[in-house]
This record gives sequence, C-alpha cells and structure tokens, in this order.
Amino acid sequence: MTPCLQLTKILPTQILRLTSLTLHATVSLCCLFSVCLLAIGSSLSAIAQEPKPTTNLKSAKAPAAKRIVFLGDSITHAGRYIAILETALRLEYPNQPIPEFLNLGLPSETVSGLSEPGHAGGAFPRPDLHERLARVLAETKPDIVVACYGMNCGMYYPLSQDRFDKFKSGIERLHSEVEKTGAMIIHLTPAFFDALPIGDRLLPEGLDEYRQPYAKYDDVLEAYSLWLLEQRARGWKVLDVHGAMKSAVIEARKTNPSFTLASDGVHPNATGQAIVAKPLADHWGLALDANGLPKHPRGAELVDLIANKQNNLKLSWLTITKHTRPGIPEGKNLNQVAAENKQIEDKINELLKQ
Repeated sequence: MTPCLQLTKILPTQILRLTSLTLHATVSLCCLFSVCLLAIGSSLSAIAQEPKPTTNLKSAKAPAAKRIVFLGDSITHAGRYIAILETALRLEYPNQPIPEFLNLGLPSETVSGLSEPGHAGGAFPRPDLHERLARVLAETKPDIVVACYGMNCGMYYPLSQDRFDKFKSGIERLHSEVEKTGAMIIHLTPAFFDALPIGDRLLPEGLDEYRQPYAKYDDVLEAYSLWLLEQRARGWKVLDVHGAMKSAVIEARKTNPSFTLASDGVHPNATGQAIVAKPLADHWGLALDANGLPKHPRGAELVDLIANKQNNLKLSWLTITKHTRPGIPEGKNLNQVAAENKQIEDKINELLKQ
C-alpha cells in the first residue's frame, strides 16, 4: 500500500495520539500527502485530455494500399465504376493520400482462354488474360488486384462443363499468380447479361455454333457467379456484382417493364456502372448517394474528371505492359501523362473546395 493510501486510513484522533512524531515529521507527512494528491490529480487530468486515436486508411475499412490494379474485360475498360470508387475515397479521406487506381481492363478479354468462331467478324480471337498477366504484375507491382471476369468466358454459348472448367481453372490461376506477388486479390462476380433489349438477336439452345448470344446466357453467368461466391469458404474475397445488377433490374421492372442497364445486353450504362461500384464501395466503407455517385454537390463532374485521369493512365499502362488486342490506342509516356493529369488535378481540387 502506498503512503498516500495509508495516510487516508488514519483518523484525525489517531493523528493526535502520535506524540512520538515531532512537529517537523508531522509537517513532512502532510506535505507528502499533498504531493500524492497533486500527482493523482495530474494523472487523471492527463488521461482526460489524451487525444482520441484518429481514423486513417489503415485502420478503416478503406484499402490500405499504394496501388490498386483493376483487371477485366470491356466493362472494366470502360471504367466508370473505378472512377466512382476513387472519387468516393478522396471525399472520404480529403486530407490523406489514397491509393493510385490503375485500370488495366482489356476489351474482349477472357480468363478462360476461349474464343468463339468468328469473334469480331473473324478479325482476331479473344485475348487471354494469362498472356499478359505476368507482365502486368511485374510492371505495376500492385498491392491489391480487383478482377472481374466471366462475361466473355462462356463465349455466349449455353453452359457446358468444359467451358465452365476452363473458367474455373483460369480464375484459380489468376488468384494464385496474384498471391505469389504478395498482393491481395478481390474477385467481382461477372456482370448481369440482359436478354430483354436484344431479344431479336438471341439464339435458342441446341445449336452447334453461336455467332450471336444464347438466349439464356445469364444462366451461365449465374453459375459462374455462384461458384465464385462459394470460394469465400476458402478465404477468398468475392463481391457479388452480378447479384446487385440482377436485383436492381428486377426491382426496376416492377414499375418500368422495359428498364435495362445495358442496351446491348452486355455493357452497363452509367447507372449500371454505378451498381458495379456499389459492392466495392460497401466493402471499403465508402458513401454513395441514391444515384450511386459520390456524395458531393459536384459529384458527377468529379467522377468525369477522375475518369479522364484514369483513362490517360490506362492507355499508357496497357502500352507499357503490352497485349494482343487490336484497336486499343497507344498511350503516351508516363511523363506526358503526368503533365496532363496535373492540369486535371488542378480542376479536381477547385471542385473539392466548393
């Protein structure tokens, strides 16, 4: 027991009986008692005034990374959902550095390595992610990879075990190669295929060849999505884009039977891209408004500007890492892009002040 606590247990009458103590000793003990009380008070005051820990990117749900690379097909290449995510992250953490977002989506690409006869009018086969994956990982050195594949992997044919197995093995290989680099991978289930707006172009089951989509192709994407979601049991991070899009379409058609997120059945419009962003936004704890845009009075303009920045980088990095897909414009060197993006960044900062 400390001297302070011992002193508090001594009654005043007992103090008077301590005749063996000299006046000097009594004064000294009183001084000691006062010092103890002052020390306790100071300690309590310090505890009360200690600042609370601040939230930062590492302690929040937001990604603790320097660079996030997005891989996928034309839906990712379009990339508005990526611009929405970067904008929302910047608004959530205005005074902190955030990860660099690199969009390396490639139109027509698959993870299955398959390509249907006559793809692109016979101009070129579908590119296979695995032809370029090692270069992408080596050159970009991501901390996180977000991958969205499946739409092209079934070649718009009915479900078959052989094609399904190639999709699975392609995803498994992708997952393994990313993890070997020490990066984290987040899988997105494939987008929703909407048969309604292109019903007159669809083909029935039972054909040997499909140069136009199978009428129930979304059943294939549903199967791919369910398999991906099952991998959560193995510790994979899988977010359900397909389910989010399908649910949104079903709900909207209760009041608008012709509603669609993709007029060609495949490529989401701006509303669809916002829905693609939602599972990742939720995962990272980012706020979006009712229209799926970042919560800011000039949110749509900010997304457009950030999309321009990301597009400049996308073309540069696709050129740097190389690919086999014809028709992709060559990107400028990174120094030129940095100068152009600096001007865009100035406009972004002006809007953020408003």
